[in-house]
Order: sequence, then C-alpha cells, then structure tokens
Amino acid sequence: QVQLVESGGGLVQAGGSLRLSCQTSGLTFTNYTMGWFRQAPGKEREFVAVVSRTGAITYYEGSVKGRFTITRDNAKNTVALLLNSLKPEDTAVYYCAANPSLDGSTWVSSWQYDYWGQGTQVTVSS
Repeated sequence: QVQLVESGGGLVQAGGSLRLSCQTSGLTFTNYTMGWFRQAPGKEREFVAVVSRTGAITYYEGSVKGRFTITRDNAKNTVALLLNSLKPEDTAVYYCAANPSLDGSTWVSSWQYDYWGQGTQVTVSS
C-alpha cells in the first residue's frame, strides 16, 4: 500500500532551522507532484510548497518564500522541506502529500492530493 512518512519535526527557537523529510513507498514516485501543507491548531490546512515531478518547478506560499526550500530525490523516493528563519507563526503540523495531476492549477489545493502522510510537528518558540 502507499505510505508517506514524514520526519524531522521538533522544537526550535525563532530564527532557527529544521529539515523535514518524507519517505514514500508503494507508488511510482515520478508520477506525482509532491507538496507540503501545514495545519496550525484551530486553523485549516494550508499549502506551503510544491515541487514538480522532475524537480524543475517549485512554488511557495507567500509567507514562506525565501525561507523554505522544497526538494525531491527521485532515486530515493523522498521529498524534503528545509525551513530556515523560522517564526512562531510557522508552528504547525506539517504534512507531505502526493498529487497525480500535471495541471499546476491543482497544486495548491489540498483536495487534489491523493495520498498524505501522518504529519510531523514543528514548534517554534519566541
């Protein structure tokens, strides 16, 4: 069966960095655009970043652009999210997800993603 397993979350001070990783299995990884979403307590799940099938195209939510970097390793079936210059408002559970569509207009919408990980908690203290 398809599995997405996130790791790398934790507690960090404001200004610090974390590297999240998502290991996938059970799917043809190169057939999927990979995204990261996050959900803070009491808020809806929101788009963070996406990387295309080849890794050539990336796109970020405005508040993380320039601070976060998404990459993928198609040889290892993994996708990573490097979080720099973290702020308390970045505190959330972070999820990786797989989207089979080539249509870029679907990439920021959580309901367009077929598979999800269980999430990893990121907590940024002020």
